[in-house]
Amino acid sequence: MTDMPQIAIIGGTGLYDMPGLEEITTFHPETPFGKASAPIIVGRLNGIKLAFLARHGIDHIYNPSEVNYRANIFSLKILGVRKIISINACGSLREDYSPGHIVIPDQLFDFTRDRKRTFFEDGCVAHAGVANPFCDDLRAMAVDSFQPTGAVVHNSGTLITIEGPRFSTRAESNLFRTWGMSVIGMTACPEAFLAREAEIAYAIIAHVTDYDVWHVHEEAVTVEMIVKTLNNNAQLARESIRNMIGDPRLMVPCQCERSMKDAVITQPSKIPTSTRERLSPIIAGNLKAG
Repeated sequence: MTDMPQIAIIGGTGLYDMPGLEEITTFHPETPFGKASAPIIVGRLNGIKLAFLARHGIDHIYNPSEVNYRANIFSLKILGVRKIISINACGSLREDYSPGHIVIPDQLFDFTRDRKRTFFEDGCVAHAGVANPFCDDLRAMAVDSFQPTGAVVHNSGTLITIEGPRFSTRAESNLFRTWGMSVIGMTACPEAFLAREAEIAYAIIAHVTDYDVWHVHEEAVTVEMIVKTLNNNAQLARESIRNMIGDPRLMVPCQCERSMKDAVITQPSKIPTSTRERLSPIIAGNLKAG
């Protein structure tokens, strides 16, 4: 495809569209993993072409475990996306990360159980390196994008992803705090790992909506609480995205685009033809000779 977006926004709870897009086109890519959560909206923002995908679908119809993460990431890959900015709601597990604050996490802990978490199966094995699961270049741009807004931004933190859709018990929340987790959410995994497998740079802008349930002096998290905070922060999120889109660094290639160079371990001759064809958009340049 020509003139396709290199940048994508995945909108989470509270961010279901991207006002200001011009020259809008809607795509419904076919993937080997089924349909994406919603049609992918492609348009121009400040002259830069980008894609927008509502993670939970139109009108928020998919719970965190039902989201088809593989189809979402694969769809963005075949559209030509090279960098993903993910917008997430999260609960705070630290006193100093208050509701209304922004966190740009630098680490990730996967505590999910029931999700498809890799593209590599059916006769093709690869081992993605995810010691640093987020793109440092994209994280730096995300932090800088909030500078003109006056928002309180934390440029590090470990995000633990739980299965959901229920919230944590107080015992679970306190355990996660003893583990050193900073914030808690339900959608970063396996999304971040699939982006790495697809060689797409990925970073999260997490909006703190609550103190989860551990904070005895604060009200336990509720949907009403989350929505109220997200509504207050929605404009802030959109402003930060506009600032990032205007950052010239966003169009510079980074090492994430070659992150799977030596990851495919299966000999090409042993990969079934059907698997090779299905995974072609993400493995074509990374197969060993012979």
